[in-house]
Amino acid sequence: MTKVFIDGSQGTTGLKIFDRLSKRDDIELITLSEQLRKDEAARKQALNMADIAFLCLPDDAAIQAVGLIENENTVVIDTSTAHRTNEDWAYGFPELSVEFDAKIKSSKRIAVPGCYASGFIALVKPLVDNGFISKDQNIICHAVSGYSGAGKKGIAQYEDQNRPEQLDAPRQYALTQNHKHLKEMKAITGLEKEPVFCPMVCDYYCGMVMTVPLFATDLIGGKNADDIKKLYSTIYNSEIVKYKDSIDEEGFISGNAMANSDAMEITVCGNDDRILLIARYDNLGKGASGAALECMNLKMGENPTKMLNV
Repeated sequence: MTKVFIDGSQGTTGLKIFDRLSKRDDIELITLSEQLRKDEAARKQALNMADIAFLCLPDDAAIQAVGLIENENTVVIDTSTAHRTNEDWAYGFPELSVEFDAKIKSSKRIAVPGCYASGFIALVKPLVDNGFISKDQNIICHAVSGYSGAGKKGIAQYEDQNRPEQLDAPRQYALTQNHKHLKEMKAITGLEKEPVFCPMVCDYYCGMVMTVPLFATDLIGGKNADDIKKLYSTIYNSEIVKYKDSIDEEGFISGNAMANSDAMEITVCGNDDRILLIARYDNLGKGASGAALECMNLKMGENPTKMLNV
């Protein structure tokens, strides 16, 4: 029986992971009382008792939690931003390559990708790795997300009956171009520059669409949209991340069509001159708890889809 502790089990991601694991019969959950869940000594004991510890904490608290672990056998799966660009940690997106998959399986330290970063990296990294675009390419991307990605405070604002009318419409943010996912978007794809990123939070609970537009002239060596489609279909053919020729509904792509799913759909739209690379998934699924549990399954030697909704 694998012993699992969730440090930060009361946050959005932590609650999702706890709920999912409580339904498994191969997991023994280590829990702390409400009085002890912020007690450092109690947390340290739980972290060191665990075979697998999920960190669902702010960055500084996640770094502090790792420092409490003395048991060399404890596997840490961190959902924060703190360790995503640390080369000593595995980046928890096994579908990117056999090397990423192998590092997750062999590592005791795994960083779960950010929600926006997951879609961006899935779309851009294969193009950089295979020479479709240069590493110094200027990239623009935009995304829409359900409000659950805003955390407890943001969720409460959206679900308040007396909320302001501004919340009824999509709201663009990260206006200073300092979004916390930008560092991993650059580092994991191999780009030399961070993209111009335009995210929007919308009035629905969960689900996300990431779009990266390109001009055909951005592609190297005469490559075109059909070449990108062939590349994606070769790389993304698992139950969790899959290329599809089309994901639209009569010309529209809904932001919440993948709500409550742990899968990700990849597609290519546009024409001979202007290309749209699109990833659709759930910011709480493949963008958070689903990705974390997929990494746990790999560490346990289980099918990566075990108890996932794909």
